[in-house]
Amino acid sequence: MSFLTGGLGTIVPFLVVLTILVFVHEMGHYLIARRNGVKVETFSIGFGPELFGWFDRSGTRWKLSAIPLGGYVKMYGDADAASAPSDTLAEMNADQRSISFHHKRLGQRAAIIAGGPGANFLFTIVVYSILFMTVGHSVTPPGVGQVMPDSAAAAAGIKPGDLITNIDGRTVTSFEDIVQVVLLNTGTPLDLVIQRDGTEQKLSVTPQMVDQKDRFGNHHRLGQLGIRATTQAVFTRLNPASAVWEAGRQTWLAITTTLDGVGQMITGARTAEDLGGPLKIAKMSGEVAQGGIIPLINFMALLSVNLGLINLFPIPVLDGGHLLFYAAEALLGRPLGQRAQEYGFRIGLALVLTLMVFATWNDLVQFGLFGGS
Repeated sequence: MSFLTGGLGTIVPFLVVLTILVFVHEMGHYLIARRNGVKVETFSIGFGPELFGWFDRSGTRWKLSAIPLGGYVKMYGDADAASAPSDTLAEMNADQRSISFHHKRLGQRAAIIAGGPGANFLFTIVVYSILFMTVGHSVTPPGVGQVMPDSAAAAAGIKPGDLITNIDGRTVTSFEDIVQVVLLNTGTPLDLVIQRDGTEQKLSVTPQMVDQKDRFGNHHRLGQLGIRATTQAVFTRLNPASAVWEAGRQTWLAITTTLDGVGQMITGARTAEDLGGPLKIAKMSGEVAQGGIIPLINFMALLSVNLGLINLFPIPVLDGGHLLFYAAEALLGRPLGQRAQEYGFRIGLALVLTLMVFATWNDLVQFGLFGGS
């Protein structure tokens, strides 16, 4: 019974989070498509056999499918869920062309495709804004209260009382800003700008790499300066304008931090073992849910950013792959040939499947299978 309860405690939050994020993403495609006069044939949460569904007044089939790891919007003129062009495009009459996705102008098609990731980013901003206006925004002043002996900060000459205003070219407004940059560091020097005794000074510090275990038992290789803040975090409720501004800033910070991490994996500065798949996300969803609804909502907002970014990668099958084809079309003055697009989709599908298998393998290793720790 305890195993079943634990499993439900992981699976249920994961499915709730994933369903909401997929719905938001696909709704972005749907709304922009409808705005541009495209007929949407299917709006599916999940893949595979349909569990249940219904038709709306415009003829769209809304359905929930058996495999809950994604979703899709199939538009008129699409051959499949990946939005590959149908073989019947050339045979369409004027009325059919007017509602066909593939007969829309290049800018319209690009907007429809970008609508999915855009909806994910907008969702994060909305969620953060609501949290900042209701629960409050956690802010710790970026002052140094204590420097640990034999730490990276001590070696760099950082002293208690210093106020860090810039780190690695990024303006610092809170201690949390410092933490986000340092944790992602892989042992490379960081340029600091500090205020000390009313004067501005520049320092260089190289974070120490330490192995840390979180409260759920997960191990992480993270950067560490060895400093503590002057005061504890303070939750402050923001007015609507300030909340939206701060939500946008936090969303942008999440985007740049994620891209930095991906770049480090590509260059080899960070091990690809940090790449997690659906099992890790499910585990994290269950763990975060133990802390209550607010941490789970915050986690969902962060995942929404990652979902939007992943879909913008220039890989055929993903939204970014379609946008890459449209960029080529804009340069060439005509769409890519049917065969080139088919090969592109096949290669893209192979890359996505390979990435999923690799990420799932990482999950299994980190869970202790196959000789992992």
